[in-house]
Amino acid sequence: MSSTIPEHAPASHDASEQCMILADQEPCRDNVSEKEPLDALGAGPTPDGGLRAWIVAAGAASVFFCTLGLANSFGAFEEYYLTHQLKGDTASAISWIGSLQSFLQFFSGMLGGPLFDRFGAKVRLLALRPRLHHRPLMILSLCKTYWETMLVQGVLIGLVMGFLQIPAFAAVSQYFDKKRAGALGLAVAGSSIGGVVMPIILSNGFNGSSLGFGWTVRVVAFVILPFMGFSCIAIKSRVPPRKTHFFLLGPYKQPRFIMLFTALFFMFVGMFTPMFYLTTYATTQGMGTTLAGYLLALVNAASTIGRIVPGVLADKYGRLNTFAIGRVTTGILVFCMTSATSNAALIVYAIFFGFCSGAIVSGASATFSSCPDNPQDIGTYMGMGMAISGVGALVGPPINGAILARYGSYVECCMFSGSMGVFGGFIAFAAKLTTKEGLLGLS
Repeated sequence: MSSTIPEHAPASHDASEQCMILADQEPCRDNVSEKEPLDALGAGPTPDGGLRAWIVAAGAASVFFCTLGLANSFGAFEEYYLTHQLKGDTASAISWIGSLQSFLQFFSGMLGGPLFDRFGAKVRLLALRPRLHHRPLMILSLCKTYWETMLVQGVLIGLVMGFLQIPAFAAVSQYFDKKRAGALGLAVAGSSIGGVVMPIILSNGFNGSSLGFGWTVRVVAFVILPFMGFSCIAIKSRVPPRKTHFFLLGPYKQPRFIMLFTALFFMFVGMFTPMFYLTTYATTQGMGTTLAGYLLALVNAASTIGRIVPGVLADKYGRLNTFAIGRVTTGILVFCMTSATSNAALIVYAIFFGFCSGAIVSGASATFSSCPDNPQDIGTYMGMGMAISGVGALVGPPINGAILARYGSYVECCMFSGSMGVFGGFIAFAAKLTTKEGLLGLS
């Protein structure tokens, strides 16, 4: 009897096998549906809400409260270091501590993202999170010299932050699709709340009490401990772990992905100027040190709204549209920092800058997560994109510190940083040309 097996069956099997083998090349678009990619992986449709999904988002918000929230408060450390234990060092040298921390918290995602995609919920180092982030802060409270502070705050804390942040980004993206930008904005809003709480604690501890540096940093460590504990329980992966190559080469062949991390690189070069120097600049305009320390809290309070509202709008009017407009606006505001010369003007500036800059990280994560067709690759795409972009956070603040030392004025710093931010925004607009909607579409 002749066989009745269809001739195309082996070809279908070969195509599926080839998709697994060539994981480091372009994603196999035929095997993963863009509408319901999780169905193809046996995980069911993306919930886009529900108790489990929002608990994961809340867990991610707790992570960002403790990581980006602390990183966004470096201006308070900068002002204290310049006038106390590191007063013999220049502003440029001290800014290297914060810029290295910011760089490593994104660059270490190069490993953290693929680890999450590869092992998912099996990466139960979550149980170590409270100690992992708590102990470096305890060590920082004992640091007295420049190189001690650099190694602990710049290197150790920066690395820990990266291994916590990127898996949190990826986990939220697995639970949301159409509402992804809004959910990521809500999750990253935790960093804004942390950026309100941390500068207030630091400013009062450094300048308004007898706690001193050591106990102020220890108080911060005790504050973040319960939040990290909650994140251990809340964050779980949804998509089955990826079984193919650990690192992927396919993203570097995608024009949109390349343009996005290039845009974010220039944005990172420019956006940290107010974060690092607004407090110090305000004191040169006659503002008291304690009130100047609150400016960072105002920036982060305003960015709470700036992360959530643009995220909701991005899901409706296009993630790239919102991302690019926010970047250009932020660059323009960096140009304007030195126009604020009174206490009232500085407070208003902090609010406006906080709102417009709020969606940079959440908007970037939403656009990076839209690049892969396979949801098993989201963490890897985010990690690689953030890692390369993070170089901008490494070089930007020290360049501004060198400009400040050379000219003795913040005007030149703002001109350089503002132009970098605006240029990054234009590259983000150009990335729309790689989408099917085109330059004027809702992409």
